[in-house]
Amino acid sequence: MSVMKKKLLIFSFLLLHINAMAQSIEDFVTRQMTTYPESHLLDIYKSCFQDYMGAEHLVPDSEKARSYLMKELATVNLNELQPWYYEYCGVDGRYVRVSLRAVLENRITTDVLLDAFVRSANARKRPSVGRLARRWHKIIDTIEDMNLKLPDYEREKLFLDSIIAKGKYATSHSEAYRKAYNPHYRIVERSIFEKELMPLLQHD
Repeated sequence: MSVMKKKLLIFSFLLLHINAMAQSIEDFVTRQMTTYPESHLLDIYKSCFQDYMGAEHLVPDSEKARSYLMKELATVNLNELQPWYYEYCGVDGRYVRVSLRAVLENRITTDVLLDAFVRSANARKRPSVGRLARRWHKIIDTIEDMNLKLPDYEREKLFLDSIIAKGKYATSHSEAYRKAYNPHYRIVERSIFEKELMPLLQHD
């Protein structure tokens, strides 16, 4: 095979990969905005960084994590939670949001969720923020092509660029999202979730 043909094959493969990635990102953003129409850019980003980086912090003290979880469970209004027990994060679904509804409705125990959350948070080395930034910029390109007219878009985009430039990545849901959807969940790594928690949540 000639060098030129090899280059054309490589170029064609890369083009297909780029198109597939763009479609995957567009599918995720469409799903996010269909399910949560009050979403801001902050909320799209939060799902993406959770997908890429996992939980926001390492959890060196499981007792503090337990105390925080118990306090949150005591204040959650079950009727205000979303109807799902879990949802996959971001574009690739490397991590899963497990709703506190699952505990409040006795589908899983507090201990099971806490153990899965702590192991997921501490399980593996996080990718660099630089890699997250490159991933996020591809997502931003797709969002802008979709012309979503998200509220406070430019301000939130600048804010996210500023925290990533400082080597940080975690941020909160937008106030509009919190008011509309009352999010209460813990992040669990996908393989742990599918092996240990999903069978419990799917069991009648």
